[in-house]
Amino acid sequence: MELDDLSQSGIRRIADFSPYLDQLAGLAQEMGLRQRSNLVHLEQCLHRHWSLGQNNILSWAPLDGGLLILVVPHYAIADYTSPQSGNNTGRVSARFITELISGERQLSLSQMQKVARLLEVEPKVLNLRQPLTGHPVETQIIEKMIRRYGINYVASRAVTLFDIVGFSLLTPFEQMTQLNSLAYSLNSAHAKMLEQDVGINFARSSSGDGFYVWNRDDGLEANVNLYHFMHIVLADNAIARSKTTSKAVPRLRACFHVGACYEFHQAEGLNPTMHDFIVGDVTIELARMIDAALPGQILVGDFLADIADEYIDPAQTQANLDAVTFLQRAQGNLSKLSGMEFSGERVTAIKCYLTGENMGGGQFNIRRLHITDKHGLSRVAYNAKVNIYRETAQPILLGIEDRKLALAITPA
Repeated sequence: MELDDLSQSGIRRIADFSPYLDQLAGLAQEMGLRQRSNLVHLEQCLHRHWSLGQNNILSWAPLDGGLLILVVPHYAIADYTSPQSGNNTGRVSARFITELISGERQLSLSQMQKVARLLEVEPKVLNLRQPLTGHPVETQIIEKMIRRYGINYVASRAVTLFDIVGFSLLTPFEQMTQLNSLAYSLNSAHAKMLEQDVGINFARSSSGDGFYVWNRDDGLEANVNLYHFMHIVLADNAIARSKTTSKAVPRLRACFHVGACYEFHQAEGLNPTMHDFIVGDVTIELARMIDAALPGQILVGDFLADIADEYIDPAQTQANLDAVTFLQRAQGNLSKLSGMEFSGERVTAIKCYLTGENMGGGQFNIRRLHITDKHGLSRVAYNAKVNIYRETAQPILLGIEDRKLALAITPA
């Protein structure tokens, strides 16, 4: 049977096998069923080379009739940069590997040959059913496929950590209900932001007592949107807590930080998961910060982000934005959220700020907090407050006042 004669149910089966093809919705006239089938075949080839998680696929390059891929065992990436590695010592630096697993994975043919020589790996040739077209959507889908079967390094990613207070003291049933309540608050906040035309492509990963949450999109605006997303989640949770006397709704504390991380897909059964995981400097800092946070507190790490953003003056990149300046920018675009409703009450204003000592005359400084963790390592953080004002209802006050800071957190 010809591919063009496949039934609608056959099309659905193809899409089910490769979820990346969902991006082709509405583009049927631009990319036909043959091309969809070609991508499904590519997915099957990548899955075989992934070998149940034994290997990572690092890069790809277009080739007549197919493409080249660079496949290495999952442990080899660390071995390449280790001083104890005999084969590549002095030839491959940690920086080179980091650049290889950052950003776009498509290489030119000459770049692929150079990388293969340095890593002493022979590229694999994948013969497809028909040549690649070079269509932008096709290229985007291949990039997503390669990332799913490899790892990705992000130099600067905004992440927030929601932690359920006293989670380990709850019964298993209470833990389940509180995690479900937090998950609902995440979904509710997402829906509220979409209603205001504020996009956030959020992902989450369990921390055990809560969730790490990040925006898959990059840039200053994406990071600011994640910060506001944190506010809305906490507000939704606060309203839910005010309406119940049971332990079904958790009491939360939260941290926000920007830093480096690795993104990857764990093996689940015989396939890599569709949802991604993160680990890196940013998650380590968040975990250390949350241990020192009070119930209901919001902490912001002392970061210096380094992502240029296309929406701001080229002379002013996010690399020049520390945590304090970032919060000033976050306050500046809160007008996008005006009109949002909580419990049927329209939001009239939102104020987010870092707390500090009252200097008199209505002026406050910003207090730098010194946190020392159980390993004796120290870091700086800031105490954050968020006030959400509504038309007729009482304001929603998030975070804790400066005077109530935990004794374990001392001025830096």
